Amino acid sequence: MKKNNAVKLPLLAAMVTFAACNSNSSTQQHQEASADTTKVPAFNVADIDTAYKACDDFDNYANGNWKKNNPIPSTESRWGAFGILDKQNKEVRLKGIIAELTGKTDLKKGTEEQQIADYYTSFLDTATIEKRGITPLKPYLDKIEAIKTLADWAAVTGELQKIGVSSFTGFGAEADAKNSKMNILYQGQSGLSLGEKSYYEQQDSATKNVRDEFVKHVDKMFTLAGFPEQKPGITILGLESQLAKIQLTNVALRDPVKTYNRAAFSELKTLAPDFDWDAFSQKQDIKTDTLVLQNKEYLTNASKLLKTTPIDVLKTYTKWQLLTSFAGYLPKAFDEENFHFFGTVMTGKKAQKTRAERAIRSTDAKLGMPLGKLFAKKYFPESSKEKVSKMIENVRSVYGERIDKLTWMSDSTKQMARKKLASFTYKIGYPDKWKDYSSIQIDKGTLLENAISAILYEHKENIDKIGKPVDKSEWGMTPQTVNAYYNPLNNEVVFPAGILQPPFYNANADDAINYGGIIAVIGHEFTHGFDDQGSQFDADGNLKNWWTKADRVNFDKLTKRYINYFSSMEVAPGLKIKGDLTIGENVADLGGLTLAYYALQKSFEGKEEPKPIDGFTWKQRFFLGWAQVWHGNITDAALRQQIQTDPHSPARARINGPLPHLKEFQDAWGCQQGNKMVLPEAERVVIW
Repeated sequence: MKKNNAVKLPLLAAMVTFAACNSNSSTQQHQEASADTTKVPAFNVADIDTAYKACDDFDNYANGNWKKNNPIPSTESRWGAFGILDKQNKEVRLKGIIAELTGKTDLKKGTEEQQIADYYTSFLDTATIEKRGITPLKPYLDKIEAIKTLADWAAVTGELQKIGVSSFTGFGAEADAKNSKMNILYQGQSGLSLGEKSYYEQQDSATKNVRDEFVKHVDKMFTLAGFPEQKPGITILGLESQLAKIQLTNVALRDPVKTYNRAAFSELKTLAPDFDWDAFSQKQDIKTDTLVLQNKEYLTNASKLLKTTPIDVLKTYTKWQLLTSFAGYLPKAFDEENFHFFGTVMTGKKAQKTRAERAIRSTDAKLGMPLGKLFAKKYFPESSKEKVSKMIENVRSVYGERIDKLTWMSDSTKQMARKKLASFTYKIGYPDKWKDYSSIQIDKGTLLENAISAILYEHKENIDKIGKPVDKSEWGMTPQTVNAYYNPLNNEVVFPAGILQPPFYNANADDAINYGGIIAVIGHEFTHGFDDQGSQFDADGNLKNWWTKADRVNFDKLTKRYINYFSSMEVAPGLKIKGDLTIGENVADLGGLTLAYYALQKSFEGKEEPKPIDGFTWKQRFFLGWAQVWHGNITDAALRQQIQTDPHSPARARINGPLPHLKEFQDAWGCQQGNKMVLPEAERVVIW
């Protein structure tokens, strides 16, 4: 299903994304079956491929046999540790919860149980979906057809924004980056079906092929819908290419200072006078005198573009955005064609998941928090919060010690860094309080309307925040999510229950593997508070410089070296990592590994050093734990898409990339100068 191309808000920039999938390995089964009193190695040594040397290619050494034995399933574009846990959470645990609910006949209307059961049922009711065709979209299509002027178009696109349909710009509420206790309205660029401007500009054969296939895809979707437009694919690609030309790159969007332009709402009318901002905002129920603009130049150029674009072209574009937004809820022909392009062409998937599997995932996407409430109750005991809290405090302690020992940072900046570190808050598992979702209208035979009702709930919830104090108890992820994030505006780290499971965390497992897994993830999130973006926010979550000029110069020199290091990595013939796009995540990986290693070492103080397991020392097992977290396979198409659009480096680069900079890795494995994963000391980057 096509992802919503919404405006990018500050919070989203600091999340860690894990998009690979797991396997049914004997190690994981062993972990789940182990008794509470038994420590298990938690790493399957059969995954190791001794044809490789640890000091030359640690990924293939630690994971080579795993990768050989775990080819990418036809329904996936990548396959590794994160996605299998996600699959287990959704297709085993959530499936069980949903099965219990759908088996009941006395669910009260408006309850979370009724909403979940009936949404799931409506997704599976393909007979009704086929019978209804695109009729559920007709009210919106009629409004598009009635557009006669640019002012009409502004009003209609504003109304469509409420249900998640993209246009050239978008609005969203979030904490004010310069007054983090209050929410404010943000404006940002939007509207590119391919997700990022490079897809419209690069001239390599693979990207050209994507554009060619996109044109065919749009044409076919319009034909299936019975729309009369001629060559709509060329029309849409042409308009989106013009939009892409005037948009910021995903690298430029990483700058929180340049993309923060506080303005009076009336300034929109000055910057883009040819667009009816009042109609656009009123249709979204937005009322505010102040907002933050992402890029003023874009608004001016977009206004000029819209003024010179024929109304029929704008109508065609809007019909396309509506159709593609809801293709996954329409009859089989639309759904399959939608998957062909966004699944197969864009990411290399060979087959769709079963309807039942997608029903679970769609229910999770639209009713994630109500479903998460049941998930947390069943699968995440309160006792786990205490265990994870101790881990977090251990990382905090080590981070403070590391800051004190830095040679490139002055005492005054260290004092401020310590203050920020002490101010970090964290959330574990699931929210302490749950919202009321009863206003979401769900019925068994109306899938598309069910999805729209859930989207409207989210829209209202977001827009109602404007001008109000920030609720710091709010979560940006559901409990079942296999992920974690740092929110610079709240200065908080968040760890959902979904990721606090094997292979990331197992209370019965060997400490070294746990520290290489979940503790490195925790350290990663802490480091986001001090990466190229997070370091620009102070202890209160405000966009404010707390560095001396000299210290910032030193930091920038270190990150520039790390940018150049990753930019030199070729992940496929002619395809290199964008070091400037991935720098935040790469710095967080380097910092997370460092903090986790020394937190593990600290945990041994006053104790006997752990004995080897399977012939591997605790130091070696720590790095095996890191490699296990990221092991994975990926299709060529998904790899290319990741390089062009994702601020995270590919998994293989996340395993091997930071290790040559860590003397701790060299010592653990006895690496010597001349080994491929050993850098001269002068070339190593040590930040935290």
